[in-house]
Amino acid sequence: MASIDSKDIHKIIVACDAGMGSSVMLASQLRKQLKDTGVSVEHTPVNEIPADADVVVCHSGLAARARASAPDKVLVPFQIFLGDPAVTKLVATIKNGGTVDA
Repeated sequence: MASIDSKDIHKIIVACDAGMGSSVMLASQLRKQLKDTGVSVEHTPVNEIPADADVVVCHSGLAARARASAPDKVLVPFQIFLGDPAVTKLVATIKNGGTVDA
């Protein structure tokens, strides 16, 4: 299982399937929540996850594709686009310190 210390997180990718508005909204929400942390948040298709990503956030239905596209990245799958506990935990860990496990 991959993991990363919160101080080593500089770039989060919100990966989506077809560029639906929901994942764009999640990326925007994460940007706002993390604006004072120095962590950048980008939105990309699940098959185009950039090599410099530290953490990949995607809907659980896309998790297998995200793992195939970026097998060495920490993956945070979620069920609900807004207010999911996995995403809330990721934000809290980045702000308060700790380790994010995939």
